[in-house]
Amino acid sequence: MTEKIRVRFAPSPTGFLHIGGARTALFNWLYAKHNKGSFILRIEDTDKSRSTEEFIEAIADDMKWLGLDWDEGPFRQTDRFDVYRSYINRLIEEDKAYYCYCAPEELESKRKEAMAQRRPLKYDGRCRNIEGRETLHHAKQTGRQEQTGGQARDERQGKKAVVRFKMPQKGQTVVDDLIRGKVVFENEQLDDLIIMRSDGAPTYNFVVVVDDVDMKITHVIRGDDHLNNTPKQIQLYDALGYPVPKFVHLPMILGSDKARLSKRHGATSVTAYHKMGYLPDALVNYLVRLGWSYGDQEVFSKEELINYFSLKNVGKAAAVFNPEKLLWLNSQYIINTSSEKLVELVMPFLVKEKIVGKEQSVNKEWLSKAIVTLKERSKTLIELANSLRYYIAEEVEYNEKAKIKHLIKENKKLLVELKDHLADMVDFSAPEIEKVFKSIIKDYNIKFGTNLRLGDLAQPVRVAMTGGTESPGIFEVLEVVGREKTLKRLEKAIQTIETL
Repeated sequence: MTEKIRVRFAPSPTGFLHIGGARTALFNWLYAKHNKGSFILRIEDTDKSRSTEEFIEAIADDMKWLGLDWDEGPFRQTDRFDVYRSYINRLIEEDKAYYCYCAPEELESKRKEAMAQRRPLKYDGRCRNIEGRETLHHAKQTGRQEQTGGQARDERQGKKAVVRFKMPQKGQTVVDDLIRGKVVFENEQLDDLIIMRSDGAPTYNFVVVVDDVDMKITHVIRGDDHLNNTPKQIQLYDALGYPVPKFVHLPMILGSDKARLSKRHGATSVTAYHKMGYLPDALVNYLVRLGWSYGDQEVFSKEELINYFSLKNVGKAAAVFNPEKLLWLNSQYIINTSSEKLVELVMPFLVKEKIVGKEQSVNKEWLSKAIVTLKERSKTLIELANSLRYYIAEEVEYNEKAKIKHLIKENKKLLVELKDHLADMVDFSAPEIEKVFKSIIKDYNIKFGTNLRLGDLAQPVRVAMTGGTESPGIFEVLEVVGREKTLKRLEKAIQTIETL
């Protein structure tokens, strides 16, 4: 019987969902979907001082926005402290873990001494074989465990204890990584890691193993910054008597300077890209290509990603995050998204940019028509929203340079004649509007022997309609704006010229 794939994404809610974390979640999600397995969301919130409800909600919201639905969870580690302590108790009773009474100041002094002598920064094991060691179970029975948090004390020494795991001191630990192959760690270099702090809180390397055991995780897919944790975790699996899952360590995402991606490289959170007007499918498409490939194909649908995804096509080399390429890809997704869908996507940005009020209704069919003229000119939804401003607004503000150059006395007669012709039109459509423009230019050239071109009329009209000199085709702009607003804006432009 084939083993059912079970993978997990386990973010720490100490900040917003990072681009690197989102890619890890995506690879786990795709691997589960491709193999008809389960994708589990687990919140690693044992760091109580930095974890917040706000970040937990934000991470879940970002994953939903990206379309990364989970099959189980979200589970929270803070709900499982009793489970962790039962496993710690078991390791102590089996002489696989021990209490350590060394004071932090003492350990820091030893650390500095090791640094000065260029020795490995490793705990020297002085408490490893101390006599009179107590189990958590015994401490509870004799009342020597504090009620708040499960702290344990040795009454003879009067010191709080941490619990350390007995790491093997000889031999090797081999990580059989599905991307990197075999990675060998010498056990003598591994520290007796702390699995419970003196306040009773379990530590990351321990709880992650317990969680993966209880949740029957078959594949651990995560960033390669966790690779150094893996030999410690493998030893914990062995000590607890559970099979080791398959490990996959994804290459890091770097900035353009080949340093680890950080805020100095620009936006690094999914929330930021959401707020900047990126489409979720564009971000998913870009993230999956940071370390994974399928031939020369660049643009994928979600269905294609699920069908094609394989760990065999994940590279070993670090990927470089390129904001310009992501922006280009986002523009392609905007172009290829239906205008009806873009209406729904752009509405929150119209409100955010104060182009429409929160309670203001906008005709969706009309807005879709306006979006058609702007899709190929907008790289983000914010750009699209701001481009729609002159369509939606009752009046437009003129760019000063555009006004000085094009709203001049020589153009007044052209604008007046155009306004009169447009007022008499029955079919106010782009093709018919184009005919009016060409007719006016032809008449002027015949009557006055001038050499006017279409652009000589189009530019002052463009300024009158949009406030600037750049827009989609002017005939389409007039059709979308509509006869009533068009006539009002032309009249305002004519009056502006008259005040010169």
